[in-house]
Amino acid sequence: MNRFLKTQFGLTDSGAGAVARAAVIAFFVNIGYMAFMMIAMVFGRDVLDHSVASPWFYLGLLAVTLAVVYILVDLDYVKTFNATYKEACDLRLEIAERIKALPLSYFFRHDLSDLAQTIMQDVSDIEHAISHAMPRCIAYGGFLVTVSILMLITDWRLGLATVTPLLLGFALMFFTKNVQKRWTRKYFWETRATNEAFQETIECQREIKSFGLTAANDAAVSDALERAEKLRLRSEIAQATPMLLSTSLMKLTLGGIAILSAGLLQVGAVALIYVIGYLIASVRLIDAVGAMEESFAELFYLDARIRRLADLRATPTQKGQDLPLKRFDIVLENVCFGYSPDNRVVDRVSFTARQNEVTAIVGPSGCGKSTLLRLVSRLYDIESGYIRIDGHDVRDIATDTLFEKVSFVFQDVILFNASVRDNIAIGRPGATDDEIEAAARRANCDDFIRQLPEGYATLIGENGSRLSGGERQRIAIARAFLKNAPILLLDEISASLDVGNEMAIQEALNALTVDKTVIIVSHRLKSIEQVDQIVVMDAGRVDAVGTHAHLLADSALYRRLIEKSRMTDAFQYQ
Repeated sequence: MNRFLKTQFGLTDSGAGAVARAAVIAFFVNIGYMAFMMIAMVFGRDVLDHSVASPWFYLGLLAVTLAVVYILVDLDYVKTFNATYKEACDLRLEIAERIKALPLSYFFRHDLSDLAQTIMQDVSDIEHAISHAMPRCIAYGGFLVTVSILMLITDWRLGLATVTPLLLGFALMFFTKNVQKRWTRKYFWETRATNEAFQETIECQREIKSFGLTAANDAAVSDALERAEKLRLRSEIAQATPMLLSTSLMKLTLGGIAILSAGLLQVGAVALIYVIGYLIASVRLIDAVGAMEESFAELFYLDARIRRLADLRATPTQKGQDLPLKRFDIVLENVCFGYSPDNRVVDRVSFTARQNEVTAIVGPSGCGKSTLLRLVSRLYDIESGYIRIDGHDVRDIATDTLFEKVSFVFQDVILFNASVRDNIAIGRPGATDDEIEAAARRANCDDFIRQLPEGYATLIGENGSRLSGGERQRIAIARAFLKNAPILLLDEISASLDVGNEMAIQEALNALTVDKTVIIVSHRLKSIEQVDQIVVMDAGRVDAVGTHAHLLADSALYRRLIEKSRMTDAFQYQ
């Protein structure tokens, strides 16, 4: 059973075991409830047979049954709900750990709101199913089989009259499950699309308003809501129709027993007490099957969420070992990579970025410069070829180990809605205030930080919204100073800065790059003329490698890039 629960409902090992135990206890709770009816039947039979025992005997049976049922109900509650909350917690932690181990490419293929929905809403839905639908479905199933067998053994005629309509109703629900699942899946994905539309609307308010897209955006969101509403209605119909038909079939049980028992009573083939017992039992069985059908409907509703969780678990993570790294030359040999099978971005790239040197990568837009940085840092894994650090293929190095040795400063800086101090401390958690402030001074950002309302304790807003672009860049450089990793990767960090900020950042970078393996991607060729090595790329391939002087003599592409850079610097708006 545990294996079935794990594969069908995405539970952990402990969660599957807990649900199975809760179902067993719930089964005995249902048997306990039936025991009260059985005691009443025994008492009625004894009255009719004039063989009533002492009242204390029946009261004793009731008392023992009541005590057992009380204990079972208490255990049922504890085992079910305690296990539910623990499983929901374990699931969220497992998903979070899984997400941490996924390659960056996964996040480019999936919407972030989708991942958040999986962690929060999907797990909440599974949590409710674990606590209500799953144990109840399993317990009522066992209860239905057990009681049906007993009823058939006691009187097969009344037993068939009771069981047949129930089985037909249950079969109707079971055989329409694929239709129900299909419509709930469609509604699930349409709901996700609607959530993404809302998120995009909130995130892109500046563009929507500045380009006069408010009416068009409102219409698009309204269309998404209308589609979701229609699918919701169809999903409800797909679930409600079989359930209503099934309920109608099961109601025939009472009529079947009444008609059959009337004939049997006339010929004395059955005692009245048994007829009454079967009628009472059939009501209980109808309730049990109805509860099972409701549970099935909820489990069918979970289908898309469970598949989503299964897909996340099945996504390959980046493997690797905690290898010691002592030398930090970065060697690329015939590296190939594409974001999709038919779109190769990096094609047979080979060069070496040596320790204690600065290597610049230049080339036209879209030639694969920034992608190379992401491959070196293993934010993506290459398709073929090798990237080696200290002789080790980066694919053999655990990402945590590799990230400890690499500092990133990208053009699109990501900051947290926390204090300036906390944002810098990300470079090295546990750093002292003095170390954080020293890193800020080296990054030329101490002065503007101290002018903030609360200095280093100032909250900077979501993604640093209260800071300018240059200030955000310098915070990122301060992180790199604090981390002091032996490999430094810089990606177009001065592309959108004013002159004052660019000068401050260049001064900070000159200090930061000392004694490190540095790879810089830059469109501003003037700033990289003095580096140790320049790699010129074109259409995903290496066009030439050398110093500024060497490339001016030997690379026509580099000369064109230099000329375009000078023309850009000299450009004036008319």
